[in-house]
Amino acid sequence: MAIRQATVADIPALNQLLQEILLVHHEARPDIFRPTGQKFSSSDLADILSNPETPIFVYEVEGKVVGHMFCQISVAKSPVLEPVKTFFIEDLCVAQEARGQQIGKKLYDFAVDLAKKEGCHNLTLDVWDDNRGAKTFYERQGLVAQKTRMELRLDN
Repeated sequence: MAIRQATVADIPALNQLLQEILLVHHEARPDIFRPTGQKFSSSDLADILSNPETPIFVYEVEGKVVGHMFCQISVAKSPVLEPVKTFFIEDLCVAQEARGQQIGKKLYDFAVDLAKKEGCHNLTLDVWDDNRGAKTFYERQGLVAQKTRMELRLDN
């Protein structure tokens, strides 16, 4: 079991895990998310992997990728914001068959440690309110709401 930086060879596994995320979102919000599709092309993933500001990490068990974490490190650039360095978790996914083994927690703890080493002011992520499992997981890790995006659904 190991967490390591993803490589181009991991792209098929990354796409499979991204499909699992898409399905979870589709089941919660079929009005927004399609049941299948690719968030990134293989070429897009290769570009992301080559950018030091968008690292991707994988969790591997016996040579098989069973989790991933897409990250982004950025500094706020605005005349009204302090130039704080933020570690953003874009996606954190554990394969359905590997859940319940603390893999998500290990990936999250890895992100916290890395964010501290990088001198980040904070660690942030987005979670859909309808994804109760993910929201509960992040709350157990000590995350609190920083802001809330509200919506009025007009198609009802």
